[in-house]
Amino acid sequence: MTSKSIGLVETKYFTFAESGSEFKLESGRTLGPITLAYETYGQLNADKSNAILVMHAFSGDAHAAGLHAGDKHSGWWDFMIGPGRGLDTEKYFMICVNVIGGCKGSTGPSSINPETGKPYGIDFPLITIGDMVRTQKHLIDHLGIKKLYGVIGGSMGGMLALQWVASFPQSVECVIPIATTLKHSPQQIAFNEVGRQAIMADLAWNGGNYYGGPAPEKGLAVARMLGHITFMSNESMEKKFSRRLKDDNSGFNFSADFEVEGYLQYRGMSFTKRFDANTYLYITKAMDYFDLSDGKWIPKEELPGVRFLVIAFKSDWLYPSAQSQEMVKQLTMRHIDATYCESDSTYGHDTFLIESEAGKQSHLIKHFLAKRK
Repeated sequence: MTSKSIGLVETKYFTFAESGSEFKLESGRTLGPITLAYETYGQLNADKSNAILVMHAFSGDAHAAGLHAGDKHSGWWDFMIGPGRGLDTEKYFMICVNVIGGCKGSTGPSSINPETGKPYGIDFPLITIGDMVRTQKHLIDHLGIKKLYGVIGGSMGGMLALQWVASFPQSVECVIPIATTLKHSPQQIAFNEVGRQAIMADLAWNGGNYYGGPAPEKGLAVARMLGHITFMSNESMEKKFSRRLKDDNSGFNFSADFEVEGYLQYRGMSFTKRFDANTYLYITKAMDYFDLSDGKWIPKEELPGVRFLVIAFKSDWLYPSAQSQEMVKQLTMRHIDATYCESDSTYGHDTFLIESEAGKQSHLIKHFLAKRK
């Protein structure tokens, strides 16, 4: 079978929790109405048993595959989703949803607060990974899907996949968490906090009320630069940059003399063109709150027929493989079907988003999904 792109796609929108039936968050506050942006790929079969929910990472969105009309760049996991690919659209119906708190079509801090007619800003309530999953369940119910064949995601997407099992254990058959964890370590929380402080220290942040004025681009760019360093590995940075100087280097000043400096500055500023600073605050905080480490996410009774494929990367120092191994340990101690695969890729945490590494992941995922009980 020849692997090919799925072509043109469109983002869809689902709105619920209208006035009088607002959604109750884990914080105790309510939110509504809520809009979720989502995309689908492939065809839902007659008994609606072939649906796979694809979860995006922290800075991702609903556009996982294909092309939007007029765009030059395909979705963030295009090399994984399509006919003959790891997530084969000739067999499965893929759904990808932008999480609440996001800034790519789903309700978040940049959305209009119906009570004020202005963007929420920091009046937007704090959210959790659990809140994100429960809103996704509303969409899955709306689509008439009683049980998902699979849930899959990397990094924050892996947290969402695990939370699906914790919140709705009877609604999932296959779970594929990639480069993720059951909880953030103090170091992982610390990285997020430095990013948040960089944003809030930018005078343009203005207490979170910058909509309609200059955005805190400098603070957000620094936050992204820090994050991007953690996504790579020392080996991949050495190979890509080493200590090479830029061609236009004049030397002995505080300009971006080294190639790695210029690269980070470029990545930081380009990020500000597509992401909202307040969304950065809210979603990183939700990731920090996430904690399934006590094992209670696994129901007392064995998960009926649920299978796990846990994927980690040796060079990932942001979410080290030991965290994935702990996850597998909890599952196997409860006699739950769990397969663990650790890649020796040198690309670090972002390996699952790198097209050149797609073949290895695609092979694992395709064969795991094919072993249907």
